[in-house]
Amino acid sequence: VTHLKITAPQESPNTNGIDISASNRLYIYDSFIGTDDDCVAINEFSSYINISRIMCGPEHGINIGSLGKDGAYETVEEVHVADCTFTGTMNGARIKTWKRGRGYARKISFEGIRLINAGNPIIIDQTYVNRMAGTMGGEVEDDSLLSSGDLEISDVTYGGVTGSSSDARMVYFNCESGARFRDIVVEDVQMSSFLFWGGGAIVCGPQ
Repeated sequence: VTHLKITAPQESPNTNGIDISASNRLYIYDSFIGTDDDCVAINEFSSYINISRIMCGPEHGINIGSLGKDGAYETVEEVHVADCTFTGTMNGARIKTWKRGRGYARKISFEGIRLINAGNPIIIDQTYVNRMAGTMGGEVEDDSLLSSGDLEISDVTYGGVTGSSSDARMVYFNCESGARFRDIVVEDVQMSSFLFWGGGAIVCGPQ
């Protein structure tokens, strides 16, 4: 998949640029994606996905997941994102899984990522709850009542991440106690922000 220009109005809800599920050995490169939701979403049972030289923005960034909704068993592995630029996005490089989910997300890398006034440059959220359902009139589970699932996130590397953030929190890992979360490497991250708050540049949750 190459040399595409994908656009959608910012007010068009939940509009992903490229949505990947149950796919393997896919290469996406040299394209511009500006939509209301994820530029690229990598979902269940996908592997060997290579993404490079993507211009992404505004709205969301490149996401693994969400995985494991309603306790489902789902897997993603061997995803490699390189030399991409995020401009004015709500998120940069993101992995999101639901509580009670089963399976794994592993062998993932984000390298050579440039962010321009982007929020949540690096984020892993193991307690993802889609609050969009509430705004659309649907029912949202109380995430405080859910126990951590067994979906493991491992062997994830972030390297060569540079640019500016719209959030003082540069790196955010939200991992519930008991959730499987290991072998995460963050190196050579050079980010700036004009925002200051008590949370710190690197935050590990939920406490």
